[in-house]
Amino acid sequence: MVDSTLTQVGKNLSEAMRILGDGQRELEVGTERQRFSRSSIPGPLQGDGQDVAAILHLVHNLIHEEEEEEDKPSQHRMQNVGEQGHMALLGHSLAAYISVLDRERLRKLTTRILSDTTLWLCRLFRYENGSAYFHEDDRDGLVKVCRLVINARYEEYASEGYAVLSFKQPVIYQSASGRPGLGQHLCSQLGLPLSSLCTVPCNTIFGSQHQMDVALLDKLIKEDIEAGKLPLLLIANAGTPGAGHTDKLARLKDLCDQYSMWFHVEGVNLATLALGPVTSAIMAANRSDSMTLTPGQWLGLPAVTAVTLYRHEDPALSLAAGLTSSQPVAKLRALPLWLSLQYLGHNGIVQKIKHAATLSQQLLQKLKTLASIKTSGVVSPIPPISGASLRDVLGSLMLSIVEDELSSPVVLFKFSQEMSAASSGGSVDGYCAGEKEVLDAFNRWLGEQLVQLVPTSGVDVVELEDEGTCVRFSPLLTAAVLGTQQGDVEALVEKLSELVPVMSSTMCLRQDFREETHRHSPTLIYMEEPSWPGLGVVRYEPQAEGMDESRRKQELEKINTELLKKLQDLDTDITFSTGPEFGTEEDCIFVGMVTEDVDVSELVDTIAALGRDIEESGRLLENMTEVVRKGILEAEIQLQKANEEKLMEEGVIRQLPLVGSVLNWFSPVQSSVKGRTFNLAAGSLDSTEVTYSTKAQTGRPSLQDTPSSSSKKLPGQRLFRRSVAGSDSFSETSSIGQAEEITRDGSTTPSRSIHPPISQPAPEDLHSASNVFPEKISESSEQMQRQEEAEVASEERQPEGQEMEQSGR
Repeated sequence: MVDSTLTQVGKNLSEAMRILGDGQRELEVGTERQRFSRSSIPGPLQGDGQDVAAILHLVHNLIHEEEEEEDKPSQHRMQNVGEQGHMALLGHSLAAYISVLDRERLRKLTTRILSDTTLWLCRLFRYENGSAYFHEDDRDGLVKVCRLVINARYEEYASEGYAVLSFKQPVIYQSASGRPGLGQHLCSQLGLPLSSLCTVPCNTIFGSQHQMDVALLDKLIKEDIEAGKLPLLLIANAGTPGAGHTDKLARLKDLCDQYSMWFHVEGVNLATLALGPVTSAIMAANRSDSMTLTPGQWLGLPAVTAVTLYRHEDPALSLAAGLTSSQPVAKLRALPLWLSLQYLGHNGIVQKIKHAATLSQQLLQKLKTLASIKTSGVVSPIPPISGASLRDVLGSLMLSIVEDELSSPVVLFKFSQEMSAASSGGSVDGYCAGEKEVLDAFNRWLGEQLVQLVPTSGVDVVELEDEGTCVRFSPLLTAAVLGTQQGDVEALVEKLSELVPVMSSTMCLRQDFREETHRHSPTLIYMEEPSWPGLGVVRYEPQAEGMDESRRKQELEKINTELLKKLQDLDTDITFSTGPEFGTEEDCIFVGMVTEDVDVSELVDTIAALGRDIEESGRLLENMTEVVRKGILEAEIQLQKANEEKLMEEGVIRQLPLVGSVLNWFSPVQSSVKGRTFNLAAGSLDSTEVTYSTKAQTGRPSLQDTPSSSSKKLPGQRLFRRSVAGSDSFSETSSIGQAEEITRDGSTTPSRSIHPPISQPAPEDLHSASNVFPEKISESSEQMQRQEEAEVASEERQPEGQEMEQSGR
């Protein structure tokens, strides 16, 4: 007999997933999208209830509201919810339904669910005779385990409470490479002082620099015992959060047995316990007293609890610590995982974990073929030792460590420019502080680019103490969620092979860019910004004198802002920006990544020339504004004086409307009042008498030659690109030939130049016809003037690289 309610729950879940998953819902045609829709503003509860479909559509709108406002698809990586994910979601719905059953049926059902899930997980991950605690927060299991150990080691803790801890302070040991903030969270939840937390440093000479130093741990435990403290618990890592390295679990377990300490293991590498061949370093985890698993991340199951497996014989202490519960409803937390494990089966679970491990090995093998890419599987060379036999022993020990680290499903890689000071293994100890910061910036940019270009790869950026900034590929945490396949790994390597040469060429040209910028000092200032992943940072400094600090700052901001706009409008592949949003430098030009064929000298010359162009244009505009203002005032005075002279010359009678017209008809008068021209360059008012008499202006224009590129670019060649061999002579010949053709034809249209103007015409050279504005002039005279200007310009313009003989005018 099928329960109709269970069937309805499944149908409702399928319908809800269909509505919520419809991310491509079309908007109504003809309606204007409002930035703040009604659903985005909190409001009162409606009086009438709504149906399920309306509520689900409201949830859908809230989920995709940001995408609709920005009118573009979301760039966030969304989880790939497959059929197993639907089973996990169904488990949450069923848990709510099962919780309303009668108490006896609820107890039997929850006990069966909890027992099955515990048995399956213990056998799957080779943890025999264990119990399971299911918890939402992946740190909560360790908190409960600590309470269990405190109750077990302090017999009077249940009656006396925290008072018994003052006689013998408990100590919890954790690795320096462990989860950040985990120890502080434990002390906060347990009510212990921070002095009860001991952080053990990692190896510094032999082995991985992310593994706990066992010898130093032994020394710290002895010191704590001598100080009257009680070593309580040790937290080891089977896959550190940053690098994915595994501690020496076997040696740590022996040390815990020696001092009667509880041994807890956590980490992403515990997932490999489900595979057939397991390395000895991971296999030692099944000897631990407890371990925390996160199957939801490994299998791509949404909203699935974490699991802490533990071994303890006293159920009363487990109940007191909160690891077990007498409430049947609390056991329903295992229901989503119970359903998902049954849906996947043993083979399906192993296949997902094996697929993730295969992706890691595939990427690791391909990264070895890329130049300038360092991976985390290399150990620094053994220091010289006097005894040859001892060196051989240590060499075999190093080899075993390397093999263990290469079997980790976490791959770390970074860009590392080949330098003589660089040590092996991707270590940055050989770099100076500035170079290390530059490499960190480049690797941060590399990780961000890979995330955008191949989002399904699941790579992210991590900051490590010794290696610096690295790119991490951890498919056990992301592959099942994002649906990563081998094609994504190949695409990742392909994009990486495209980005690495650009980074290498940029790194090599940074020093050239600095030197070329210093050559243009003090107009161009090179800004030391090692955290910028690009060619460099420059600032144009105005050379005006006599300005106060506030005025100079405004001028600096204005010039560099306009300079940035002009650079961004150029036809080039180089990116120019204002830098990071929260950068330390302001009013600067941040030059991005470049390729190896970029002409740095030409690039810097262009930046300096554009800056001078903007600065001189601003000065010319300021001077012209003042000259025009004075000229207008003088023109008004002279016009008023001319009107008075006209009145005195013609007489009062001629000013009368009717009488003046009749008088002018019989006896016309020849007015001696002439117009005025305003010369912008000289800033003076001149008479137009010569203009009307000779049909030409008094000052002939002297047009300045149009700045042209020093070398003609080949067709299709972008700015700042060095030409191929033999193109220089071809460019020069073409330029000369074009200049001769322009001179013969008398054309004034210059060829398109890829260089920005090198200099701005001085104010003294601007005495041209375009700067002369007659007050009274006919249309024919204006046309004649423009023709004469064109003739003068064509006669005075000379082709580049030649000397032409000018005839006297």
